[in-house]
Formats: sequence, C-alpha cells, structure tokens
Amino acid sequence: MFDAIRLVADAADFAARRHCGQKRKGASGAPYINHLIEVADLVAKTPAGRDPELVAAALLHDVVEDGHAAAAEIQARFGGNVAGLVEELTDDISLPDEVRKRRQVDEISGKSPAARLIKLADKVSNIREMAEDPPPGWPDEERRDYAEWARAVVDAGCRGLYPELERSFDDAIAKVLGG
Repeated sequence: MFDAIRLVADAADFAARRHCGQKRKGASGAPYINHLIEVADLVAKTPAGRDPELVAAALLHDVVEDGHAAAAEIQARFGGNVAGLVEELTDDISLPDEVRKRRQVDEISGKSPAARLIKLADKVSNIREMAEDPPPGWPDEERRDYAEWARAVVDAGCRGLYPELERSFDDAIAKVLGG
C-alpha cells in the first residue's frame, strides 16, 4: 500500500513541477495541474482506478506531449507500465492539428483499455472546462466543433468502459451543445 501511495504522490509532484506555470485555455486561466488531478480523480473513481500505475499515468498523460519530459525519463522514474500508457496517450505534436485530431479518432479503438479509460477521463475534463470556463475568444461554433470532435473520439473507442464516466461525458457535452 505504501508503495502505491508513493507512486501516485511522486507522479503528482512530477506533473506539478513539470507543468508549473502552464495554464488551462479557459478564461479563468486555471493552473494546468487542476486538469491532471481531475483526470486522475475520475480514473481513480472507476473499478480500474485501484491500480496506482493507472492513476499515475493519468497524472502524467500530457507530460511528454507537452514537452516537459522525455519518454525515457518516465520509463526510468515510473516504470514500463506507466511509461507505456503515457506513450499510448502522447500525440505527435509535429503533425498539424487536424491530422492529430483525425488520428485520435482513427486510433483510439486500438489502444489498451487502460489508455482508453484515461482518454475518456481526459475528454470529460476538457469538455467540462469547455462548458464551464470556455477559452476567451472562442465563438460558439468553435466550442461546438471541439465538442463534436471529442464526442467522435469517445464514440470511436471509449464507450463501454465505465458507464458513470460516460454519463459525465454526455452531461458535459449536452451543456456545450445546448441540449
């Protein structure tokens, strides 16, 4: 039990330090770590969330993609299971946004159930923010387009994992799309 708590605490500390100063896109400019903690909390509330490596990976899911750590560093510090999940969730940021978005939809069904669960929690968090604290300057159409894309990702490979989390996603989508 102590090792599990240490792993999650170390992942939270690592994520907070590496994302220090990074803000969410919402008008409030919330610290980015709030998103990572929300994703980890959503994952931890599922039956699979008893796995500390899964919760640690949820905390770290954006650290490589955002350029704050190398995959090898995650491997050395957190082990192969955590690093593998982070790698599964890391987009190739050298690609144009539209290509990256299309790849998320096309490739999500081939990811591991654990990676798909983290992706679902990530989409819940992102869509909640879009509903409650949208980015300034994003017109309604852009918010709706983002929500439709997130729904396409979830529908393509994240359904059937955990009904409560899916309901949270659907509730958030309804707020953004107005219905």
